[in-house]
Amino acid sequence: MEALLVQAIGLFFYFLEMLIFVRIILSWLPIGYNNPIVRFLYTMTEPVLGPVRDMLSKSPLGGGYGLDFSPIFALILMRLVQTLLISGVQMIF
Repeated sequence: MEALLVQAIGLFFYFLEMLIFVRIILSWLPIGYNNPIVRFLYTMTEPVLGPVRDMLSKSPLGGGYGLDFSPIFALILMRLVQTLLISGVQMIF
C-alpha cells in the first residue's frame, strides 16, 4: 500500500511539472488562448501558478521586471510538498 501511494504521489507531481514546463514553452510561441491545448494547460496549472504569482507580486522579487518567476517558485514548492507527502506516507505505513 505504501509503495502504491508513493508512486501515485510521484506520478501526480510529475504530470503537473510536465504541464508547467509545456506551458512555459508554449508561452514563448505565438499561440492564442483560444487554442484548446493552451486552455487545458491554463486550466490545469493556474490553480498552482496563480497563488504563487499573487505571493510574488506582493514581494520585492515580483515587482515589474516583465518576467514571470512563478513557475520556478511553484516547481520548488511542489517538490517540497511532494517530499513532505511522501515522508508522511512512509511514517504512517
